[in-house]
Amino acid sequence: MRALVLLGCLLASLLFSGQAEETEDANEEAPLRDRSHIEKTLMLNEDKPSDDYSAVLQRLRKIYHSSIKPLEQSYKYNELRQHEITDGEITSKPMVLFLGPWSVGKSTMINYLLGLENTRYQLYTGYPFNDVCQWFIDRADLIFVVFDPTKLDVGLELEMLFRQLKGRESQIRIILNKADNLATQMLMRVYGALFWSLAPLINVTEPPRVYVSSFWPQEYKPDTHQELFLQEEISLLEDLNQVIENRLENKIAFIRQHAIRVRIHALLVDRYLQTYKDKMTFFSDGELVFKDIVEDPDKFYIFKTILAKTNVSKFDLPNREAYKDFFGINPISSFKLLSQQCSYMGGCFLEKIERAITQELPGLLGSLGLGKNPGALNCDKTGCSETPKNRYRKH
Repeated sequence: MRALVLLGCLLASLLFSGQAEETEDANEEAPLRDRSHIEKTLMLNEDKPSDDYSAVLQRLRKIYHSSIKPLEQSYKYNELRQHEITDGEITSKPMVLFLGPWSVGKSTMINYLLGLENTRYQLYTGYPFNDVCQWFIDRADLIFVVFDPTKLDVGLELEMLFRQLKGRESQIRIILNKADNLATQMLMRVYGALFWSLAPLINVTEPPRVYVSSFWPQEYKPDTHQELFLQEEISLLEDLNQVIENRLENKIAFIRQHAIRVRIHALLVDRYLQTYKDKMTFFSDGELVFKDIVEDPDKFYIFKTILAKTNVSKFDLPNREAYKDFFGINPISSFKLLSQQCSYMGGCFLEKIERAITQELPGLLGSLGLGKNPGALNCDKTGCSETPKNRYRKH
């Protein structure tokens, strides 16, 4: 069975068991649609060979532990981003996240796609939103934001949600669910209103793909665009299938992007430390000197110096304010300069992570036999700061 994890996440309120039971009773009486297109598109019944799947993941784990993690731990990157990569995360199955307001059909859609409706495995949801969803957002391969066209409301909660999704725009898809409840003209108005409302929240040149259909097992309502809805559903299934097909290269791209951020963080901490050492004199008060540097890093060209280095993009730089908190709990004296992070047998931490970004991870991607150029992610051509492309993004 092909691996795919579908996870629903409620924006607000709870789905009570009594409400779900009423829906279940109604579903048993309603005629159900044929779901053979789901199994066909997702190829759920095919047991494909592993194609060295485990071997590639083992090599990826080795690169991470030997070339990335030492610098990550030495400069306490997880305390800046609060995201520490585990072996389980490297070897985990692809993850698809469904987000949206209460009662837009997320749980019903997931039950439908997985064939769980009216079974003892049926999904019920209800849990705290912000922290739980941020955990999933940070790890999701694909993110669906679901809306009900009969009660479209882009309020404060959704504004907060899209703030959490910042930086993940290429992975976002929009679902206009329950579309067979509206007449054609009204559906077009809602479609336009949705884009108008979301435009200030998604700051990208290319808008996210929108799927318009009714994602549940019942037949579409009569006198609606049934063929269009079915084709939209198949397109969404193809999007899901791409997550499965590209699971290895997406893992490699994810680890490489993580390595890029760890490298930049280490360069920044090194620069803060070097500036501190340069400004210290025999009569200086160390706390006051470093407080001045942290409060106004631009005065000491901290970030500008890092931007001047090879393959560093301003889009990958952390927020300046984050380093006030970071150094508030991590004294600058607890760190070593990058030039001191070297050993005769192990080499230098910075050189190892740069080799992983420019050679080892691109080489691993090229070994997958996916018809890609092995040097496609080589920093000599693309730059270390370039975000790895989302291979399943619709163009």
